[in-house]
Amino acid sequence: MSPLLAGVLQMLALIAALALAYRPLGDYMAGVYSSTKHLRMEKWIYKAIGANPSAEMRWPAYLRGVLAFSAVSVLFLYLLQRLQGSLPGSLGFSSIDPDQAFNTAASFVSNTNWQSYYGEQAMGHVVQTGGLAVQNFVSAAVGIAVAVALVRGFARSRTGELGNFWVDLVRGTVRILIPISVIGAIVLVACGAIQNFAGIHEVGQFMGGSQQWNGGAVASQEAIKEVGTNGGGYFNANSAHPFENPNGISNLFEIFLLLLIPFALTRTFGRMVGSLKQGYAILATMATIWLGFTALMMWTEFHHGGPAFDIAGGAMEGKETRFGVEGSSIFAVATTLTSTGAVNSFHSSFTGFGGGITLLGMQLGEIAPGGTGSGLYGMLILAIIAVFIAGLMVGRTPEYLGKKIGTREIKLAACYILITPALVLCFTAAAMALPTPVHSTTNSGAHGFSEILYAYTSGANNNGSAFAGLNADTQWFNTTIGLAMLLGRFLPMVFVLALAGSLAEQKPVPATAGTLRTEKPLFTGLLVGTILIITGLTYFPALALGPLAEGLAS
Repeated sequence: MSPLLAGVLQMLALIAALALAYRPLGDYMAGVYSSTKHLRMEKWIYKAIGANPSAEMRWPAYLRGVLAFSAVSVLFLYLLQRLQGSLPGSLGFSSIDPDQAFNTAASFVSNTNWQSYYGEQAMGHVVQTGGLAVQNFVSAAVGIAVAVALVRGFARSRTGELGNFWVDLVRGTVRILIPISVIGAIVLVACGAIQNFAGIHEVGQFMGGSQQWNGGAVASQEAIKEVGTNGGGYFNANSAHPFENPNGISNLFEIFLLLLIPFALTRTFGRMVGSLKQGYAILATMATIWLGFTALMMWTEFHHGGPAFDIAGGAMEGKETRFGVEGSSIFAVATTLTSTGAVNSFHSSFTGFGGGITLLGMQLGEIAPGGTGSGLYGMLILAIIAVFIAGLMVGRTPEYLGKKIGTREIKLAACYILITPALVLCFTAAAMALPTPVHSTTNSGAHGFSEILYAYTSGANNNGSAFAGLNADTQWFNTTIGLAMLLGRFLPMVFVLALAGSLAEQKPVPATAGTLRTEKPLFTGLLVGTILIITGLTYFPALALGPLAEGLAS
């Protein structure tokens, strides 16, 4: 079987699995966030944290809950790393330096999971399991909660109440993320991923010397790493490491896990707003971009450009032979179109255009299908922009899901759109202008520029993957990427929740003959075009200096 045919068959199997899970999971999540009943375990948690589960919140209170919880999480994870040297289960590792501890705390709380350290050589069992893995759950639950709050803004009218953040946080963790992760971990263990608390031990000889590896609760962390679109690996090689991703079956299963909730949330959206067709329109937009990017990546990486390509059957540099070009290409697109950041190959070794595709996937805003929650609310913001553009073309006040898109709404949507590019481009410009940061690049020229652009794109968009050619473990990169991750995560949430509150206060507008039918294929096409045009106008100059210049020169 040819590698290309194998890739097509993997895509078909992946689509079939996602289609089977779409309806039951989407409906289940809609029920979770619409139910008025609380589980006994949830009641215990509310009592422990002092939350009133029956109290509704307006958007400022909901935002305060998000920010307060995340601030405490950053502080807790920072202190846990700084105290690692005196904690049991540290495997003899010392405490983490302040700048790296800040970067890692910001990274995992913001659902980015950017790692500028070697996990198996820096973090003990307590930090990995009690710190990083916990944040994998709750940071993902925060993203879903904000998305659900925006959906309620569309679904409700004449009220500013968006639900209760603490209820949404706890339910997302207890009822959705934990059960799926338990099942996922069992499957990964069956595939060969490790799950233990072993210490450091020698595993054999390598180039005349012995290799040392430590064990860990890898399968359980790997499951939530993908399900929560987190991406931080137990080992430095991430999902290219055989302990995390042993074979082709586990590789395809991990791709399925990272796409599962973001795609299913479109069904949840349709169910909660009372129109499944609206959810299908958003799903079609996400799927169109995902399939298009995957096809383009496969073509780029299978394109033969010389004898080495001919012999290997594609661009095999930096890719695992057990996954091949096809498995690596599908994984790379899925992980950069979501906010996962897990990698099973080195994106720096992709062809020039292939590396550009991974960059562009993040620069779209990671909305196809995006992260857990963040993908849905990012796509809905862009849907509002698309409706506004359509309204300008026909001279009519734009409406979406029965809500008028006025001056306030479009300003909030515009701020959401602009904040991330501003962070990416400003930090990249500063790093290129200053004399010290550029010394961290492994390559010069266009590829070296792409390394820095990729780092800030990954950080500000809360992806977490790396180009694998940049030494980011410096005070400059640890600090600035940490700031980019925090600002890129929480500033957009301010605009999302303010927009949700504004929409919830409106009274519904009845549909007329002039209302744009946003559940039709025409709107899906308009939305895809809007996304590509906005991204192209924003990032094309930077892409032209990096991956496009490299691709045209090769």
